Amino acid sequence: MHIAPYDNQNKAIVDVEDATVPLNYFNIVKLKRGQAFEYQVPGYETCIVPATGSVDVEVEGMTFARLGNRGADVWDGEPEGVYVPVGAKVTITCVSDETETFIAGAKYDKVLEPFDVREHDLVQYGSDDTKTHRKIKHILGQKQHDKVGRLLVSELFTVGAGGWSGFPSHKHDTNRLPDESRHDETYNFRFRPNWGSGLQMLQREDGAPGDAYHIVDGSTICIDNGYHPCCVLPGYEMYYFTILGGLTQRSLVQFFQPTHAYQIETIPGIKDMIAKFK
Repeated sequence: MHIAPYDNQNKAIVDVEDATVPLNYFNIVKLKRGQAFEYQVPGYETCIVPATGSVDVEVEGMTFARLGNRGADVWDGEPEGVYVPVGAKVTITCVSDETETFIAGAKYDKVLEPFDVREHDLVQYGSDDTKTHRKIKHILGQKQHDKVGRLLVSELFTVGAGGWSGFPSHKHDTNRLPDESRHDETYNFRFRPNWGSGLQMLQREDGAPGDAYHIVDGSTICIDNGYHPCCVLPGYEMYYFTILGGLTQRSLVQFFQPTHAYQIETIPGIKDMIAKFK
């Protein structure tokens, strides 16, 4: 499902028990210096990631000061995050001129401890020749596996202009371990320059025609089932904030589309990428 950009007025874009991706939660919060936003999401663990600007985050009396270092856009600096336990009371206060802050969430039933992430885990793979060159910055990834319940949070960037992402096509909509895990997934896209755009494919069945969505700067995509590669127009760079919520486990097990699975062996570094979604 494609949700076109709109002024969400700091209200959840993907709320709890969403009809398409019930395992996910997503909000965008925009504040100016000194303004504060409070939230509490029962039944979901969350992660706060400033897209731009800096914020102080208070979680049940514990303070994480000056989270976020990016300026004009998501390319202008490196990501930082704060993990928020299920149902915790949170206050986000803007300490820069302004901020746009992402809140990612996944359904979970246990209460863990809050912590901050000041250094991401970088993976780069693909190649210009295969039109799949990109890098992934994991905020809640493999390194945080023992500290998080079901939530995976990362940022994906195309390397250079144009190209494909999420290929070879894969899905993760059915809990049939060890071959595939059920993970709902939500994206929020950005483009540089911001008048760029791209395409999100969603093929429900191998060998059958699927759907395609025209994605623009600020588009949100919710993926419940099917194979889902995406691409960006030539001459533009693409970024997407990625939320994964697992049904029975945190580690993602992707099932690659049989038609294209052989290209796992031809795209440089892709096996290392797969291993990081744990």
